[in-house]
Amino acid sequence: MNLQPLLDALDIQENAARAQANDLRTQIGDLQTRLREAETHLEHLAITRKTVTGLADRLPAVPPDLPEHPDYPRILAVFNEATGPQGAKTSAKPSTTTCCRRILKAPEPS
Repeated sequence: MNLQPLLDALDIQENAARAQANDLRTQIGDLQTRLREAETHLEHLAITRKTVTGLADRLPAVPPDLPEHPDYPRILAVFNEATGPQGAKTSAKPSTTTCCRRILKAPEPS
Protein backbone atom coordinates (compact mmCIF):
# COMPACT_ATOMS: atom_id res chain seq x y z
CA MET A 1 0.00 0.00 0.00
CA ASN A 2 1.27 3.44 -0.98
CA LEU A 3 1.03 5.87 1.97
CA GLN A 4 2.50 8.85 0.13
CA PRO A 5 -0.85 10.31 -1.09
CA LEU A 6 -2.19 10.07 2.46
CA LEU A 7 0.92 11.78 3.88
CA ASP A 8 0.71 14.51 1.21
CA ALA A 9 -2.95 15.12 2.12
CA LEU A 10 -1.97 15.34 5.79
CA ASP A 11 0.79 17.84 4.93
CA ILE A 12 -1.70 20.01 3.06
CA GLN A 13 -4.17 19.95 5.98
CA GLU A 14 -1.38 20.54 8.49
CA ASN A 15 -0.07 23.57 6.53
CA ALA A 16 -3.60 24.99 6.24
CA ALA A 17 -4.21 24.54 9.99
CA ARG A 18 -0.84 26.14 10.79
CA ALA A 19 -1.64 29.11 8.52
CA GLN A 20 -5.04 29.51 10.15
CA ALA A 21 -3.50 29.35 13.64
CA ASN A 22 -0.93 32.00 12.67
CA ASP A 23 -3.67 34.21 11.24
CA LEU A 24 -5.71 33.85 14.43
CA ARG A 25 -2.64 34.67 16.57
CA THR A 26 -2.15 37.84 14.51
CA GLN A 27 -5.82 38.78 14.96
CA ILE A 28 -5.59 38.13 18.70
CA GLY A 29 -2.50 40.34 18.91
CA ASP A 30 -4.28 43.12 17.04
CA LEU A 31 -7.35 42.77 19.26
CA GLN A 32 -5.20 42.83 22.42
CA THR A 33 -3.57 46.05 21.20
CA ARG A 34 -6.96 47.60 20.47
CA LEU A 35 -8.26 46.44 23.85
CA ARG A 36 -5.30 48.03 25.67
CA GLU A 37 -5.89 51.29 23.78
CA ALA A 38 -9.61 51.25 24.63
CA GLU A 39 -8.89 50.54 28.30
CA THR A 40 -6.33 53.36 28.41
CA HIS A 41 -8.87 55.71 26.83
CA LEU A 42 -11.43 54.68 29.45
CA GLU A 43 -8.91 55.35 32.22
CA HIS A 44 -8.22 58.81 30.80
CA LEU A 45 -11.94 59.57 30.61
CA ALA A 46 -12.38 58.47 34.24
CA ILE A 47 -9.50 60.75 35.29
CA THR A 48 -11.03 63.62 33.30
CA ARG A 49 -14.45 63.06 34.88
CA LYS A 50 -12.89 63.02 38.36
CA THR A 51 -10.94 66.21 37.62
CA VAL A 52 -13.95 68.04 36.18
CA THR A 53 -16.28 67.06 39.01
CA GLY A 54 -13.61 68.06 41.52
CA LEU A 55 -13.25 71.46 39.88
CA ALA A 56 -17.01 71.97 39.54
CA ASP A 57 -17.29 72.22 43.32
CA ARG A 58 -14.88 75.16 43.25
CA LEU A 59 -16.77 77.22 40.63
CA PRO A 60 -18.83 80.11 41.95
CA ALA A 61 -22.60 79.84 41.48
CA VAL A 62 -22.63 83.26 39.80
CA PRO A 63 -19.79 84.39 37.53
CA PRO A 64 -17.73 87.18 39.09
CA ASP A 65 -18.39 90.71 37.93
CA LEU A 66 -15.43 91.67 35.75
CA PRO A 67 -14.19 95.25 35.44
CA GLU A 68 -14.59 97.16 32.18
CA HIS A 69 -11.79 96.63 29.72
CA PRO A 70 -9.67 99.81 29.39
CA ASP A 71 -9.57 99.50 25.59
CA TYR A 72 -13.34 99.14 25.23
CA PRO A 73 -13.88 102.29 23.09
CA ARG A 74 -11.11 101.28 20.69
CA ILE A 75 -12.39 97.69 20.46
CA LEU A 76 -15.93 98.94 19.76
CA ALA A 77 -14.67 101.33 17.05
CA VAL A 78 -12.75 98.53 15.30
CA PHE A 79 -15.78 96.25 15.54
CA ASN A 80 -18.11 98.89 14.11
CA GLU A 81 -15.65 99.68 11.33
CA ALA A 82 -15.34 95.99 10.39
CA THR A 83 -19.07 95.22 10.46
CA GLY A 84 -20.55 98.60 9.64
CA PRO A 85 -23.17 100.28 11.80
CA GLN A 86 -25.95 98.01 10.47
CA GLY A 87 -23.93 94.84 11.23
CA ALA A 88 -23.12 96.03 14.72
CA LYS A 89 -26.81 96.59 15.45
CA THR A 90 -28.10 93.31 14.01
CA SER A 91 -25.36 90.76 14.54
CA ALA A 92 -24.18 91.66 18.03
CA LYS A 93 -26.74 90.83 20.67
CA PRO A 94 -25.68 92.14 24.07
CA SER A 95 -27.76 89.56 25.93
CA THR A 96 -25.91 86.50 24.63
CA THR A 97 -23.23 86.21 27.32
CA THR A 98 -21.81 88.20 30.20
CA CYS A 99 -18.63 88.70 28.20
CA CYS A 100 -20.50 90.08 25.20
CA ARG A 101 -22.61 92.38 27.35
CA ARG A 102 -19.50 94.05 28.72
CA ILE A 103 -17.89 94.45 25.33
CA LEU A 104 -20.97 95.63 23.43
CA LYS A 105 -22.75 97.89 25.91
CA ALA A 106 -22.35 101.60 25.43
CA PRO A 107 -19.62 103.20 27.53
CA GLU A 108 -20.83 105.16 30.47
CA PRO A 109 -20.08 108.88 30.28
CA SER A 110 -17.18 110.00 32.45
